[in-house]
Amino acid sequence: MSEYVLKLNKENFEEIIKNNEKVIVDFWADWCMPCKIMAPIFEKLAQKFHNQIIFAKVNVDEEVELAEKFQIMSIPNFIIFKNGNKVEEIVGAMPENIFEKKILDILK
Repeated sequence: MSEYVLKLNKENFEEIIKNNEKVIVDFWADWCMPCKIMAPIFEKLAQKFHNQIIFAKVNVDEEVELAEKFQIMSIPNFIIFKNGNKVEEIVGAMPENIFEKKILDILK
């Protein structure tokens, strides 16, 4: 994790989601190759939009309860929250420009 990406767990998840207008959460795992492909893209977008959107990650192996709560079946799985509510889910790896466009379209 970097200064631009928060690590979420069951202790801080609700607080971060409820206290920030826009949050995108990456549900991932160490063994997941598509997750590894998306990690630098997620980090780059976190740096680019750090004043507008909170970027955070949840390791599904460490936070099984959160993965179950959001019914994470495939990873990487990106859930976007606005004002504390889930508004969209993006599943799978994709090129940076497509991922960025999807995020911006959802958060308009």
